[in-house]
Amino acid sequence: MIGLGKDKLLIFYSGPSPVLSIKGFLNIMNFIKKTAFTVLMAISLGAISATAFAEEAAKSPDVSISETITHVEQALAEVNKSDFSAAVLHLKLARLSSERITGNEAVVKQANASVVQAQIQSKFGDVQKSADELNKALVLYKTL
Repeated sequence: MIGLGKDKLLIFYSGPSPVLSIKGFLNIMNFIKKTAFTVLMAISLGAISATAFAEEAAKSPDVSISETITHVEQALAEVNKSDFSAAVLHLKLARLSSERITGNEAVVKQANASVVQAQIQSKFGDVQKSADELNKALVLYKTL
């Protein structure tokens, strides 16, 4: 049973003596609130630091360059086999990975233009022109 006294919330289990006052109740609630806040902050800081570490590793320009070169080489192999659907997939992945390359923006832009042209030629089914554009892109990416 719960009752109100003067400035007190009285909780009775059995009998007239109060077991818990308002002040005691508020102390317990503040302790629970502080504990929950501390646990949530620890979890969120742990998640943020893990995410920042993963982003930093993924932003490495050397990894992006080698990943882009790999996709372009795989696209070239697929074009030479006349498998244009797989080639277009590798070209899309090459364009995505090339966005993370930093430094020498002019060369990256020129190489991306060659990849786009190769993608267009692949959609038309032109093996020779697509292969030529991919070879140009490979040479440019390897200079980075």
